[in-house]
Amino acid sequence: MSPESTAEPAEKTAFKPSLGLVDATMLVAGSMIGSGIFIVSADITRNTGSVGWLMFVWLITGFMTLTAALSYGELSAMFPKAGGQYIYLKEAYNPLIGFLYGWSFFTVIQTATIAAVAVAFAKFTAYLLPMFSEDLVAMDLGFLKISPAQLLSLVLIVLLTFINTRGVNGGKIIQTTFTLTKLLSLLGLIVFGLIFMKPEIWAANWDSATMWDLHKLSIDGSVESYTTIAAFGAIAASMVGSIFSSDSWNNVTFIAGEIKNPQRNIGLSLALGTIIVTVIYVLTNVMYTGVLSLQEIAASDKDRVAVTASHVIFGSAGTIIIAIMIMISTFGCNNGLIMSGARVYYSMAKDGMFFKKTATLNKNSVPEFGLWIQCVVACLWSLSGKYGNLLDMISFVVVVFYMLTIVGIFILRKKMPNAPRPYKAFGYPILPIIYIIMGVAFCVLLIIYKPEYTWPGLIIVLLGIPVYYMIGKKDISTIDIV
Repeated sequence: MSPESTAEPAEKTAFKPSLGLVDATMLVAGSMIGSGIFIVSADITRNTGSVGWLMFVWLITGFMTLTAALSYGELSAMFPKAGGQYIYLKEAYNPLIGFLYGWSFFTVIQTATIAAVAVAFAKFTAYLLPMFSEDLVAMDLGFLKISPAQLLSLVLIVLLTFINTRGVNGGKIIQTTFTLTKLLSLLGLIVFGLIFMKPEIWAANWDSATMWDLHKLSIDGSVESYTTIAAFGAIAASMVGSIFSSDSWNNVTFIAGEIKNPQRNIGLSLALGTIIVTVIYVLTNVMYTGVLSLQEIAASDKDRVAVTASHVIFGSAGTIIIAIMIMISTFGCNNGLIMSGARVYYSMAKDGMFFKKTATLNKNSVPEFGLWIQCVVACLWSLSGKYGNLLDMISFVVVVFYMLTIVGIFILRKKMPNAPRPYKAFGYPILPIIYIIMGVAFCVLLIIYKPEYTWPGLIIVLLGIPVYYMIGKKDISTIDIV
């Protein structure tokens, strides 16, 4: 069968524009907010040792995220079709760069994130139902022990995948409902935390004499000073967690073919969603510093800062409240990740860069095969238990691809000067240049001081090069798995 013939089934059913501005904004915000905001501030505090630098890490991450989102608005208006960032990189550079992004996205970035978020859902379900504890063994296969938490994560991934195969409207309802619920829940936690904050703790944390004292703070309370250069490495390492917590904002670009008036609504949703989440994240950390000492934040059990803070605010009921909040948050987050991810594989398959069946839409106008193959890989990551380390390692690669995409704005302005641009990047060229400089600094510091966060991700990306040329010779678009 020739590559041209693979497009025929897809033409019979087209994507249906069903998502309005509110839906798209909820997809941006919902995909960003998972479990990170409830956890990663502990590690940031251990690396920086002060309130000023804790807030700086979150603010600089928010600035980078918002700047990137505003820049992506121009690209989304130029190419308002399924695939998003994959399309932008392919058009700005060449098919190889686009494929390397899609390859990394499928093998780790999206699928391992889905696995991590699903297992987080299961871990906090265990607070309410101990039978789902990650410390129990549900199945012992000899070479692999599977916990009830992992089994529950599989059920969640399969359930949300199935719902999204039934059409975009089901996923839209879940996304909007759960995102609004978790935004209101987080706002409630912030308000109660600020109402019941302890003045003595607030005063100690925000003491002007010490709030910018950058040092390493150990769980046992011991302090270790940094050299000037090592301090930059500590800040970069701290940002790994905050960047992961703020990632996936670009998922709305993948589903452009199903958004009403995409030239307008994608750019607006990127701006609105990232602003909402950045404000929520900063206020949540302000709340943490009002009810917990820096030592309590740094030494939180299993880094669950929100649980520690909730105990102070709500007493013994705090654990249950946070568990329910994280279950709502991770359920909605995974729905957005699962819904949008399959559209990238669809676009790759249309270009002959993925299995041909992925280029077809089912009777509900969604890429069902792409959803299920994504589901399989995500489930394998859930069972492996190795997704957490890989996600730390892939943060470097994620930022590299963001930088390449933003550089692509400059390239496309020269390459396609007369192409319609209903929206132009806000602050161009200053803000995009600032982002690129900050991204380069972040990546260089990680290479120098935290190489374990860089080389594994680079290896995964580079493995895509021989795969790309193998596909070129074999023509994967003609391969039908089932």
